[in-house]
Amino acid sequence: MSKKNKLRIIPLGGLGEVGKNMMAYEFGNDIIVVDAGIMFPKNDMLGVDYIIPDYEYLKKKAKRVLGLFITHGHEDHIGAIQHFIEDIPVPIYATPLTRGLIEAKLHRNGAQHRAQFKTVQAGDTTKVGPFTVEYFHVSHSIPDAVGMGITTPAGLVIHMSDFKFDHTPVDGWPTDFAKLSEFSDRGVDLLLSDSTNAERPGWTPSEMVIGPAFEKVLAEAPGRVIIATFASLISRVQQVADAAAKTGRKMALAGTSMVDNVKIARQMDYLDIPDELLIPIDQAQKMQNHKVVIMCTGSQGEPSSIVGRLSTGTNRQFGLKQGDTVVLSSHPIPGNEETISKTINRLLRQGATVIHDGIAPIHVSGHAAQEEQKLLINLVRPKHFMSIHGELRQLKRHAEIAQELGIPAENTVVVENGQVVELVGKKVMLGERIPGDYVFVTGESIGDIDYDVMRERSQLARNGILIIDISIDKLTRRLRHDPEIITRGFVSPEDAKPLIPEVRKLVLRMVHEDGFDDEKDIINAVKSYLHQQTKRRPMVFVTLSKA
Repeated sequence: MSKKNKLRIIPLGGLGEVGKNMMAYEFGNDIIVVDAGIMFPKNDMLGVDYIIPDYEYLKKKAKRVLGLFITHGHEDHIGAIQHFIEDIPVPIYATPLTRGLIEAKLHRNGAQHRAQFKTVQAGDTTKVGPFTVEYFHVSHSIPDAVGMGITTPAGLVIHMSDFKFDHTPVDGWPTDFAKLSEFSDRGVDLLLSDSTNAERPGWTPSEMVIGPAFEKVLAEAPGRVIIATFASLISRVQQVADAAAKTGRKMALAGTSMVDNVKIARQMDYLDIPDELLIPIDQAQKMQNHKVVIMCTGSQGEPSSIVGRLSTGTNRQFGLKQGDTVVLSSHPIPGNEETISKTINRLLRQGATVIHDGIAPIHVSGHAAQEEQKLLINLVRPKHFMSIHGELRQLKRHAEIAQELGIPAENTVVVENGQVVELVGKKVMLGERIPGDYVFVTGESIGDIDYDVMRERSQLARNGILIIDISIDKLTRRLRHDPEIITRGFVSPEDAKPLIPEVRKLVLRMVHEDGFDDEKDIINAVKSYLHQQTKRRPMVFVTLSKA
């Protein structure tokens, strides 16, 4: 088929995983990108702050990228924008609240000068190159979220992003069913739909069920209530504020991102919180405990978050008190379950009462469950279906749901990051594969750490390290002094006492009697000996100097 009639859909993040969502649409010589999010590191990704998509494919075609289109303001959709616009400086199309959240994030990272914004509203249409992008409102766990209808000469594609069919949302703005129906009347060639809850039967509960739960917690808690959630969950902040007002508590905010986001949302009228309800955190410290609720970050147990530091007693602004109730208002991100469990246990040891969504309905998902996913497919009636946003098992289950509703198996697409999908001649087919891996961010370092480093860190964490320092006389080829041996994280000091002298003897024998070609000979011999004695495989390093 001619390249002129081909739309290439390029998943660079969010397919086969939860997080770092990014999708590129390429038609002819022009490209648009939808979302640029981050993913939080898994437990074995030691020393990693967060992960961004591998968009090297786009960097090579940077002059052809026409814009970055953002669906909503959650971190898994906006967190990588500062890196993206540094490499590919294009306009950012976002709704007002989403723009405000992005601007605040860029400002915190000193990257605000790079941004070019184009503010759009649900109901607007943007035309760039061969792309016509129509924005329509969707319910999610944050206001001002949109899906996008993307039209090119190859056909009409609906990019739903994250959504749910909440008929009583906190902001009173349900998903735009009329627009979806209009798309259906035109003929939808491909629907891309959120798969996060594809394994969950039924309907996702409305956000409205959370309000009474918060009121109950705030009314019954004997002391302070500390509620942790994502800083971008603006609707959740409103619900806590409403509950605080009804139960006679004042509300304080902790954490830079939480303070910034609430300030922006109030200025833009997405939050209705009276001035007299909000108090500074310092003032909250001086009030009676049962008159205070504190909203902060850390619902995933992140060590650097407010709740993470509270659990270890290292938070600077305030610490836990006897009688505090800590509410974790979120669902664990896959892979974070162990971290959250450890954080809860630490909070309990400090005397706090901990409430999470396994105990009380203080969180509902922002993503559609199976019945809502079915309703969307029946409403849109797409010719082809592609599941996005989820682990592979969720993507596959969503495709099965589409097939149960009559979409032929050959018209459903399940791919992971890097697998190009092409819409050509009103048919969908697979294209080539491109890199779609993780890019690790650690401090100022972006992409300098790869899987080899991750494997080494994991091995160090599991088995420890042994370092052998050798100095050899260049003339006599004999040791100038006995080898110095240092071990960390391998065996206890008591167990090391008999091992280290034997390792030293082994090295002496190899240098003076057996001879060795290079350090690898010593490393291999020591590894073999240590495994024979301990059944463990520490990393062994040799530093060799000659004088």
